[in-house]
Parts: sequence; C-alpha cells; structure tokens
Amino acid sequence: MKLHHLSALVLATAILFGCGGDKASPVESAKDASTQTDKAPKSVAISAIVEHPSLDDIRKGVVHGLGEAGYKDGENLIINFQSAQGNMATAGQIAKQFASENHDAIVAITTPTAQNIVAVTQNIPVIYTAVSDPVAAKLINEQGVANQPNVTGLSSELPLEPQIELFTKIKPNAKRIGYVYSSGEANSVSLRERLAVELPKHGMTLVDVPANRSSDVANATRSLVGKVDLLYTSMDNGVASAMEAMVGVANEIDVPIVTSDEFSVRRGASAGLGVNDFDFGVTTAKMVAQILDGAKPADIKPQVMNTLTLYVSPKHASEQGIAISDELLQNAVNVDSTPAK
Repeated sequence: MKLHHLSALVLATAILFGCGGDKASPVESAKDASTQTDKAPKSVAISAIVEHPSLDDIRKGVVHGLGEAGYKDGENLIINFQSAQGNMATAGQIAKQFASENHDAIVAITTPTAQNIVAVTQNIPVIYTAVSDPVAAKLINEQGVANQPNVTGLSSELPLEPQIELFTKIKPNAKRIGYVYSSGEANSVSLRERLAVELPKHGMTLVDVPANRSSDVANATRSLVGKVDLLYTSMDNGVASAMEAMVGVANEIDVPIVTSDEFSVRRGASAGLGVNDFDFGVTTAKMVAQILDGAKPADIKPQVMNTLTLYVSPKHASEQGIAISDELLQNAVNVDSTPAK
C-alpha cells in the first residue's frame, strides 16, 4: 500500500510539473503578442482624382514596386484604392475618410488629390506622385522642402525646352500653340503661365482655353478651330480623361496633338515626350517602402523624375495631317508597333 501510495504521488507530481512547463510565463506571452503585432500587415491607402490609363499605370507601378520591396498586396500589405472620378467634392470626402483611418501611408496620385489629403492630415505620412509642380501646389517650398513634416513625394515637372523643340519637329511651321487645360488644376495653370513666357522666345504664341470638366474638352478644342497649328496638353487629368474627344476634333481639322505621356499617344495623339508612367510608380514605391520600413517623411527629400521618353504614332499623325520624320522614329518608341507593357 505504501508503495502504491508513493507511485501515485510521483505520478501526480510529474503531471503537475509537466503542465506547469507547457504554460507560457507572462513575459513570454507578452513577447509572443509583440511578435504577432510586428507581423501585422501594413496598410497603404491610394487615391487619384480620376482614372485613365496613365494614372492607372502609375498605380500599377506603385503596387509592383512595393512588392519588389517586400510588401505584397494580400499578404503582408493591405491596399485601399479609391478614385474621385473627376469630382473635387468626392476627392475631399476620400481625403477625410483616409485621414480618419489608421493607414501606415497614403499615396496621393495627382495634384488635386495631394492637395486635398495634405489639407486634412498632419499625422499620417503622405507621399504625392504625378504632381508636375509641387511648389505651385503648395506641397513644397522653393527650396524643395515639404511644407508639412508628414509629406514627401515624387514630381514630374518637365522642362519646357525639349517640349517646344518637339513642336518644331512635329510641325516645323507651327506658330500658334493651342492649350486646353483644367483651370482647377494648379499644375495646369502653372504650365499655362510657363508656356506664355517661353513660347514667344521661340516665335510662337499661346492660344489657351479652359475646360473645367472633362465633358467640356470637345467644345473647348473645337473653339480653337482655325486659330491654332498644333495642340498641346501635359499632365492635365481632366483633358486626359477625355482624350478621345480632343482627338476626334483634331482629326477633323488636321491639327496634330503633342502630349507628355505614352497612353495619350496610344489613345490618339501624334507624339508625346514624358516620363514612363509605370517606372514613375515604381520609383514612388521606393519612397513608400522607406516609410513602411520606419523612416519619417521629413527624412526623405522630395524628388523629381525627369528621365524622358519620346512616344510617337505615325498612324495618328497621318490622321492629323502630318508625317513623323525618320529622325523622330529612330529616337522614339513607335506605339503602333510596340504593345503597352
């Protein structure tokens, strides 16, 4: 009986200590919880004033670039994309919604989007992109420093000299340059002012007309009939949204369109000189990834991307009454024979 009692006591003691060994201590539990938190997915909100192929490609580049940096959508990254569909009131609502949510970063594609988001948050990191004049948009100052510590970004301010040189190569006798623009977009207004100063230096004059809504683009372009030799548009989201409307008028009156992005050429323009949109998004993603890794926006200097690519469409040029020279073809991406990436 004593032996049996001793065996039972040993067994009970073993069970007691065995159970106690499996139970995590409070300190170990805290460590496990911390590890779980560290592995929680990051959250990035992305917004654009409108959707069109150029901006869509920038967004795709951002997502791709984040993936290359180790942040994969659906795995360790949650992406919330919203478009304002060209409506400024909606852009403001999206900005307020994003500001109220606990995102790790907000990517603001286009000038109006960036202005709306920066106006409602000084805490969440904001990375602007596809902004052609961040100084005019009051996102950064003349010294290239962000006006708010939670802001940084990538701009695409294109030098005008190569653009104007392209005008002369597309249509050597062009003197009157038509410019349809959205008066509500700071970048477009800023470009209008720059054109008004630079074109006369090259013996050209600016003939401009505002189109405050995408639905106004066709009529605005038609109002230039007989008044211009060439049409130019650059980084204007309202016009880009209605590119086919501008192209329809240009084809009727045999006036070539020159722009600054690949997809406007694919959609009907004769030529375009600008940055590659997908690459623009990938470069933006590198800045976003730095912030997700723990950097502060104030420590990331706003950047400018000015690597230009020439895109031409001999087919569209012919429809607009001109021919693309062999010289231009040799130094350009011919969109008629090159599929979009």
